[in-house]
Amino acid sequence: MVQMIPPISQPMAGGSTSPIMLATWSFGVAGCTDAWPALTAGGSALDAVCAAARRAELDPTVNSVGYGGLPDATGRMSLDACVMTGPANCGAVCAVAHHLHVADLARMVMERTSHVMLAGNGADAFADALGVAKSQLLSADAKDAWRRWCTGEPPLPSVDAGGDPREHQIPHDTIGVLAIDSQRHMAGACSTSGLPFKLAGRVGDSPIPGHGLYVDPAGGGAVATGNGELIMGVSGSFLAVECMRRGATPGEAVEEVLHRIDHAFHPRAHQQVAIIALAPDGRWAAGALRYGFVVAVADAAGIRTELPQCVLHPQKESLE
Repeated sequence: MVQMIPPISQPMAGGSTSPIMLATWSFGVAGCTDAWPALTAGGSALDAVCAAARRAELDPTVNSVGYGGLPDATGRMSLDACVMTGPANCGAVCAVAHHLHVADLARMVMERTSHVMLAGNGADAFADALGVAKSQLLSADAKDAWRRWCTGEPPLPSVDAGGDPREHQIPHDTIGVLAIDSQRHMAGACSTSGLPFKLAGRVGDSPIPGHGLYVDPAGGGAVATGNGELIMGVSGSFLAVECMRRGATPGEAVEEVLHRIDHAFHPRAHQQVAIIALAPDGRWAAGALRYGFVVAVADAAGIRTELPQCVLHPQKESLE
């Protein structure tokens, strides 16, 4: 059963598009709020999505991104990110151990090298060569959460990071951002600390173009969040954009991705995937396998959270 709600954002008359930003989860509101004034004043979509990612990376209460993120099974922190404005303009980093603002670092890879992705020690060395200051990535709270996980102690109650009461975050929840600026340019960014207590060396969907993020000016953009292995199995963000490039609406594209995942993996009740798709004309849609996902939206109507238009398995008990 698919629950559909009419699209929230419609294209502007005359073919023009006013600026718009979309981000995953309620903590995306803070990033949109930071970036929105410059975007509406004529700033670039790429600057906006990077600014939104930086806000989440700095927030110690967001336990899946940046400084607040939870470490791997050995207690070591590593961060991944991707930025993209088109198939020929993409940058990514993964397994970054000493630098916090990995979305900005991914942008540097895109703008200053001929490569797409740098990994591990190489990514950190690249940042050092550019004079990017090193940062302590493991917060005291994250270290304590890892210790409790190792000893089997129950986790402490999570701090309310401004969560939406309709939201049910289950590991793992990245920050994914899409934006269109007043010049009709689109950009996307994705930043994460990866699956909590993952095996050392695990890299998920977030930094891989076409998996956690994809932007193609001819089709649109998409970001995904949730269980990265499920998203990677269908190249989720690329699939959504390719559907739109071939004529699907954002809502149809989101449904296609979710159905592909559902058919391929038969996800268990605790496994969530959500995706946002944005067309070049400003139409957008979001969907999730289960209840609990919300979208941060910034447009002419204000900055707010919205429920996804599609929930593939709407039974609330599926979250238990």
